[in-house]
Amino acid sequence: MKRWTILFAFLSVFLVLTACGTTSNEEGSSGSENNGTTNNGEEKQQGEETSETITVNMMNQDGEEVGTAELMQQDSGTMIQLDVTNLPEGTHGFHIHETGSCEAPDFKSAGGHFNPSDASHGTMSEDGPHAGDMENLEVSADGTVQKEIMNEKVTLEKGKDNSLLKESGTALVIHAGEDDNSSQPSGDAGDRIACGVIAE
Repeated sequence: MKRWTILFAFLSVFLVLTACGTTSNEEGSSGSENNGTTNNGEEKQQGEETSETITVNMMNQDGEEVGTAELMQQDSGTMIQLDVTNLPEGTHGFHIHETGSCEAPDFKSAGGHFNPSDASHGTMSEDGPHAGDMENLEVSADGTVQKEIMNEKVTLEKGKDNSLLKESGTALVIHAGEDDNSSQPSGDAGDRIACGVIAE
């Protein structure tokens, strides 16, 4: 009888310990899952807080809208997604200019290239390029161009020297000809045929 009592007591203790272990594991798993969800949520919120997107309306020399450019702030710089129509076929210079003004038909109100570091023009220049210098656009036979360009030299964060959202604004400009990436001060790209103001 004494033997059975000891065995029963041992089994009771074993069952209690097993139940506690299972509960702890379940709670631990549940806690890990919740923490993962919370962390993902926090990461997403942080990403949303640092994300900045600005739409630029591109106008031609007649003051007609010919497309848009979406500017998005990313860790490595500013991504520009360009979607424009009704342009002449061929290669065209594409720059960020220093003033947020697009007065047709010549768009000279946009000033020179955005150049906060006082560099020389062009990727082929020893002291270049300007922050606003970007690769040429290739417009297809139907007059359209869709292109993504990452500019690592500019930001949409206010208060920085290279911010596109400075007090007087900045502008995107498409030129009639190709930028040779070396001629001063603007690459000999010809007339300005499309312009869009970068503003909040």
